[in-house]
Amino acid sequence: MIRVILTDIEGTTSSISFVHDVLFPYAAEHMADFVREQSADNEEVQAQLKAVAEESGVDANDLDALVDVLLTWIREDRKATPLKALQGMIWEKGYRDGDFRGHVYQDAADKLREWHDRGLRQYVYSSGSVKAQKLIFGFSTYGDLTPFFSGYFDTHVGAKREVQAYQNIRDELGVEPDTVLFLSDVAEELDAAAEAGMETILLVRGEVSIDTTYPVARDFNDVDKLMSEID
Repeated sequence: MIRVILTDIEGTTSSISFVHDVLFPYAAEHMADFVREQSADNEEVQAQLKAVAEESGVDANDLDALVDVLLTWIREDRKATPLKALQGMIWEKGYRDGDFRGHVYQDAADKLREWHDRGLRQYVYSSGSVKAQKLIFGFSTYGDLTPFFSGYFDTHVGAKREVQAYQNIRDELGVEPDTVLFLSDVAEELDAAAEAGMETILLVRGEVSIDTTYPVARDFNDVDKLMSEID
């Protein structure tokens, strides 16, 4: 029986276009000013810049070079933990200033509420930082959805296509893996989760032809129906 739902964000609860057409450009536009303004006194920013320097090999004291690395990583959609952390800090200001709201599909928002009320524990696993995850749901188009989640996971537990990451999540949740349902639009992520013993559903929005052995849902209403078959 499914007791825990672990969900991806991009393409699953939220549109890919919101992340790539709104969030990424916003972070790129504000990255240089943010780094220069915060690098002197903000210890969290200093720690992330040090990590950028270590990962890229550039001088930790060369802010221009660090910014260039960060902007390159944004263009490449690099899943670098320090980049995600800095992006989350920039996005927080954007959310709080009302520059944008977090996109969440209505079917996802409705089911997150319903599943929470049914006693299911819900978690997020995304390559975006935990801060960024809380922001997209905390400032969503359907209000604050964070009360419906029990926790969040990012790349600190491992890369999303690595089995070990899902084993780490399973161990932290403290439940049998077959009681966990992982939702994603990426088959390689489902492969890793399945190898760790989790139940999986491929969520592909729109009428796109899919050749897969995984159960396929078009939205969260379909997930609910498929989940009853798993149970």
